[in-house]
Amino acid sequence: MTFANLGLMPQLLQAVAKEGYATPTPIQEQAIPHVLQGKDLIGIAQTGTGKTAAFVLPILQLMSRSPRRVIPNSPRTLVLAPTRELAAQIDESFAAYGSFMKFWHTVVFGGVSQVAQVREISRGVDVLVATPGRLLDLMNQGHINLGHLEFFVLDEVDRMLDMGFIVDVKRIISKLPTHRQSLFFSATMSPRISELAKTLLRNPVRVEVAPQATTVRLVKQKVLFVDEGNKNAILLKLLRHEDLKCVLVFARTKRRANNVAKLLTGAGIQAEAIHGNKSQGQRTRALDNFKSGHARVLVATDIAARGIDIDDISHVINYDLPVGQIEYYVHRIGRTARAGAKGTAYSLCASYERDALREIESLIRMKIEVMPHSFHSDKARDAVGAAARPPPKQHRGQRRSDINRQRRGRFQSR
Repeated sequence: MTFANLGLMPQLLQAVAKEGYATPTPIQEQAIPHVLQGKDLIGIAQTGTGKTAAFVLPILQLMSRSPRRVIPNSPRTLVLAPTRELAAQIDESFAAYGSFMKFWHTVVFGGVSQVAQVREISRGVDVLVATPGRLLDLMNQGHINLGHLEFFVLDEVDRMLDMGFIVDVKRIISKLPTHRQSLFFSATMSPRISELAKTLLRNPVRVEVAPQATTVRLVKQKVLFVDEGNKNAILLKLLRHEDLKCVLVFARTKRRANNVAKLLTGAGIQAEAIHGNKSQGQRTRALDNFKSGHARVLVATDIAARGIDIDDISHVINYDLPVGQIEYYVHRIGRTARAGAKGTAYSLCASYERDALREIESLIRMKIEVMPHSFHSDKARDAVGAAARPPPKQHRGQRRSDINRQRRGRFQSR
């Protein structure tokens, strides 16, 4: 199977080849033909399976089949994403796959002034990618009219609901025109998600490429039982191994993420931290440095990491286990082993995290391999000195934050 077999137009095939892809992933192979036929679709797929291209490519082709002049404040396509990082990456995908076509696109999400966003939307765009909060703000102010919308995509619905966006999403759906094509993507299908799908879709085709546990099975998982004071020394030892080339480290809090990044940088390991207290520019620079390889390690909190879509992450390290939110574990380790590649996840488990580990093993229905290590408390504390910290308080959830990166681009024909 090739992309040409899916019936994609030459401009899209050229863009796909330019991006280095030769064959479609299972979700692309199954979803694209249905979308091209104008059908509503439910796509059940994990992050990293290529689902973004599964809706970007056919939507670009459908818009190209029936071109129209842009209408100020009225997009033809709306893609709703739960986080600013994911929204930005979807916008980048439209830019990449539409690079040999003519379309206007932009992305909006909160955290900065809306002035530039309003200006771009008022000029007219074909494609608008947005997070729910900022989109509703602009709609309520009269800056966005969805009355001419033709294509609607709701991406990562399970995370959308986990983050408390259900009310905002329903308000947006209520403003959509009756005649439209809707695409619905989620990693899971709980009863709550199924009910939402019923209100959004008409006679949808359902495409499910893999069960929820597939990503878990692809990732080689190991746990290291440690004292809290050992975590820094063991983390440094792991990262000094040459195989750990592109590493995403998860910390429970913003403060711990900063401390870990500072520790690594001080040890000569280039690292960046990303979390809700970082400014728009800081977060963008951190991601760019990580993607380009200038930073070998990205230290992130769970909320900040949602939407990070980087194919080359070789390892995930859980500096802290997600105590109280064990479902985050699957999302974390799914950042490696993308699109069938191999990946490894290490978890540093202190005594107060043992219960969380047992719950995680129950969730994923497998025992995680225990990795022995030679660090002892006194030796480790000497190695890291003041960087060692006492156990954190019980996690009570993190305040959701928004950043915004505004970009408007035109796809130039060639």
